[in-house]
Amino acid sequence: QVQLVESGGGLVQAGGSLGLSCAASGTIDSLNFMGWYRQAPGKQRELVARIYTGGLTNYADSVKGRFTISGRNGKNTVYLQMNSLKPEDTGVYYCHTQHRNNNYWGQGTQVTVSS
Repeated sequence: QVQLVESGGGLVQAGGSLGLSCAASGTIDSLNFMGWYRQAPGKQRELVARIYTGGLTNYADSVKGRFTISGRNGKNTVYLQMNSLKPEDTGVYYCHTQHRNNNYWGQGTQVTVSS
């Protein structure tokens, strides 16, 4: 079992910044990747960013150049720095990972960007 605990999020004006963090714990030996998804009201959950054990990252096109995912370095912790936030970034952000072909999700944290 893997537990993901998120922190951060909140309310910010457009153009502002927020940071999210996620720590994994439990019966884990290694996690190939950790990442963030988000879900806006009435929309499907979408991948925002992911970081792999070797440091490789990938981002949704909509956040490239504005969001930065970091962490790992041998630890099961990941951070998402979100800059130049837009109202369309509003949603519930979920930390995600896989372990032994099982998906694990955090409880979700709300990010609201006002215009």
